[in-house]
Amino acid sequence: MSQSSETPTLRFSPKAVAELESLKTHYPNLKACILPALWIAQREYGGYLPPEAIAEVAFRLKRTPAEVQGVATFYSMYNTEHKPGRHMIEVCTCLTCHVCGASGIVSLLERKLGIKLGETTPDGMFTLHGVECLNACDRAPVVQVGDEYHGPMDEAKIDALLERLRNESQSKVVQLADEIVQVHLKEDEREKARQAAESVRG
Repeated sequence: MSQSSETPTLRFSPKAVAELESLKTHYPNLKACILPALWIAQREYGGYLPPEAIAEVAFRLKRTPAEVQGVATFYSMYNTEHKPGRHMIEVCTCLTCHVCGASGIVSLLERKLGIKLGETTPDGMFTLHGVECLNACDRAPVVQVGDEYHGPMDEAKIDALLERLRNESQSKVVQLADEIVQVHLKEDEREKARQAAESVRG
């Protein structure tokens, strides 16, 4: 596998490096570790995978940036097109949710946030996306924010959700990436990563 001879700027924290080193032992080769490494990068880079994040993952896994970019752009769960807001609201637009009023939910959110699907509010708080089936037809119309499903949605529930999210300081996008990373790690590996983070603070 041919790599660039230049070392990219590396932004992974000591905790992230420890997590990635542990994850490498879970797979038969480094290529198989691209997906969890991208979750680490998405967390470390603030919920987004800019070219610098792709380059760092490629460097740390001894892959080419093109290979890592190809994986990242294949999956909609990785944010490669633009940096999302602190909270990404994903509205299910599949048939069941559509029949139950998803288009009205999209319209309400667009009006209340002052943006269209695929856009981010000027204050960087919210990004709005339409997505395919969230597999929660019993709660249609449903929206996802981070790892939380909300539904069936109506205007009152939208207002309550937006108000709650405005008062949350932690990014749901970053929080989701971290939760997915933690699921991939064994308890002793999580502890080793915590110790790596503490050694820098201490």
